[in-house]
Amino acid sequence: MNGKAWKAFLNPGWIFTFILIITFTYVAFTVLAPWQLGKSEVVSHRNDLIAEHFDKEPAPFDSVFTAGGVLPPDNEYLRVAITGHYLPESEVIMRVRPVESGPAYHALTPFMMTDGTTVLVNRGWTRPENGHLPSDFPAPPTGEHTIVGYARIDEPKPQIAPTIEADRQMVTGIDTEEISELTGVTLAQDYVQLADGEPGVLTAFPLPRLDNGPHLSYGIQWIAFGILAPIGLGYFVFAELRERSREQEEQEALTTGEVRSPAPAPSSAPAPRRSRYGNAKNHRTSWQRDDEEKF
Repeated sequence: MNGKAWKAFLNPGWIFTFILIITFTYVAFTVLAPWQLGKSEVVSHRNDLIAEHFDKEPAPFDSVFTAGGVLPPDNEYLRVAITGHYLPESEVIMRVRPVESGPAYHALTPFMMTDGTTVLVNRGWTRPENGHLPSDFPAPPTGEHTIVGYARIDEPKPQIAPTIEADRQMVTGIDTEEISELTGVTLAQDYVQLADGEPGVLTAFPLPRLDNGPHLSYGIQWIAFGILAPIGLGYFVFAELRERSREQEEQEALTTGEVRSPAPAPSSAPAPRRSRYGNAKNHRTSWQRDDEEKF
């Protein structure tokens, strides 16, 4: 293959295609695939921790949370047992947080432990009535109780500002700093999600599903796309070179005369009829010779 065929790939269309494929392959291998594979690794590690924590017995608050009520990430979903009493007058309601594909209101109630530390407890959720907070929203029990829940990490501050509904303070996220400002109660940085069957629980918030999701398959797909893209480009380049090679061979054949013109079509005019006695000029029939002898 001479250089003329390769020069055909110097047009803007092919140059843009080369740049696009190279860029896509680079991004697929260095950004997209590692992104999904990294998420798969994080989710898998998190699921392993949660499964391990579910099998452990409830632990005291101070052995799960550090100073200031800060929860180390590797301690999330450990079961914790705390003793104290609820502060119903400081309860806030979280809205706009669907559960099981339906709207729900969540009860976020401060719980003061016997040592004076106050931690926010998510008591669970209930369905709205006619789109509003139920009038008989269950209040937390009074008196001292020992409750068991799951240690959870605080959420980022929600973008939607707190509101008032039915004389209740409404929030859209579990940000203990925001709730502390609303209630005037100093709260631990992270919170406790109340387990099913515990005093004060509504409908317990569902625990996370322990599956890795589609991240691993997505990562493998990006790797496959990164491999197939240059292979596909190579195929089209090969097809283009093969077509140009064929055209070049045909052109050379025409130039050297190797390609012959087609044979002429047979004439449609009928062939002249021959005499049964021959067509020679000196040939005469016998009756012609007899007549000449008579004269």
